[in-house]
Amino acid sequence: MNIPHADKPRIVIVGGGFAGIAIAEKLKNKEVQVVLIDKHNYHTFQPLLYQVATGGLEAGSIAYPLRKVIQEYDDFYFRLTSVKEIDTKNQKIISEIGDLHYDYLVIATGSKTNFFGNKEIERNAMSMKTIPQSLNIRSLILENFEQAVLTNDQSEKDALINFVLVGAGPTGVELAGALAEMKKAILQKDYPDLDISKMGINLIQSDDKVLSTMSEKSSIAAEKFLNKLGVKIWKNVRVTNYDGRTVSTNSDLSFETATVIWTAGVEGAPISGLNSDAFVERVKRIKVNEFNQVNGYENIFALGDIASMETKDYPKGHPMMAQPAIQQGKLLGENIIKLIKNKPMKPFQYNDKGSMATIGRNLAVVDLPKYHFSGVFAWFVWMIVHLFSLIGFKNKAVVFLNWVYNYIRFDREGRLIIRPYKKRSFVTFTSDEV
Repeated sequence: MNIPHADKPRIVIVGGGFAGIAIAEKLKNKEVQVVLIDKHNYHTFQPLLYQVATGGLEAGSIAYPLRKVIQEYDDFYFRLTSVKEIDTKNQKIISEIGDLHYDYLVIATGSKTNFFGNKEIERNAMSMKTIPQSLNIRSLILENFEQAVLTNDQSEKDALINFVLVGAGPTGVELAGALAEMKKAILQKDYPDLDISKMGINLIQSDDKVLSTMSEKSSIAAEKFLNKLGVKIWKNVRVTNYDGRTVSTNSDLSFETATVIWTAGVEGAPISGLNSDAFVERVKRIKVNEFNQVNGYENIFALGDIASMETKDYPKGHPMMAQPAIQQGKLLGENIIKLIKNKPMKPFQYNDKGSMATIGRNLAVVDLPKYHFSGVFAWFVWMIVHLFSLIGFKNKAVVFLNWVYNYIRFDREGRLIIRPYKKRSFVTFTSDEV
């Protein structure tokens, strides 16, 4: 990897997500050498991926160069590659561009879409965990409407403008709301020769409520907002298959659609090489103690979505969201320095700052530890929190100006097919392998 030798401990961080950035900032200009590794050269602000997918934002406004993050850090290096394996015996990682020795290893590889073992759904449905996947969704949505204009087959036309979203968590709810707003204010202007009123937006949830991890009050409010926007919500329904044309379920329901977007679950994105007893196999997360040390290793740590720290309050590990990742990363940065200096480490204690979701224009729900509210004020809170969480002044400014323009004009100018999404056929779409 061409990393210079240093007479100080080398810390290797795998993953430039929220956790990886948080620990990198804490290790800035410390008496260590740090190597940050990621398969992309940018950090992705994942909470706004759905806006890229629906044309509200351009991809560059939610991405930030990793090299720019660390450019003023001493003895700090970035390498663009994927890590294939960890050699724990020799304390090195094996990547696509070579091997690298570590004194301390931090695994912050995040999560990926969980299809629960259904290969046909995985092959035909769309995921939305990365910027390339969001751009694929945006292209496919727009290509479907372009194709619908051309076809004279009514059943094909209906399937092309019928959308099925599987999973009514924050991502599914926000995506459904964004599509509903496109239907209401944009698509009827872009496609006057289509009957946009026939566009279907179906949100399928296996539980008995949307936003099942949020409060009852927020769940009820979100469902009310979605109904108001014309989204059809199907609760207590589980998708069993999707062949590229027909969505099958565990009930009598079925859907004819050219687009299924899967937001029903996530699982860890592990790296091979660790002992098998270091994993929670069901969700592919890595078991860690209260110091984020991987089970069975003193100098290997895991952070964020990939880490499963079981506590009394979180028996299945902390929620796979940005805040636990950021908080774990900040603390581990301090703890590794303490470990190097033979000082006692501080155990992690999650500070739950709440959760939120936006459904559309002036519509959002917010859960704080002691308060729950919805509507216009919640929408403003959601915008402020997400705006200030973005990395980089330029990204903050661009996103803010886009939001102001979209609000005033009720428009989404990012509805561009920059990179066409290639389909093998109408009934079998190519899944994204990024």
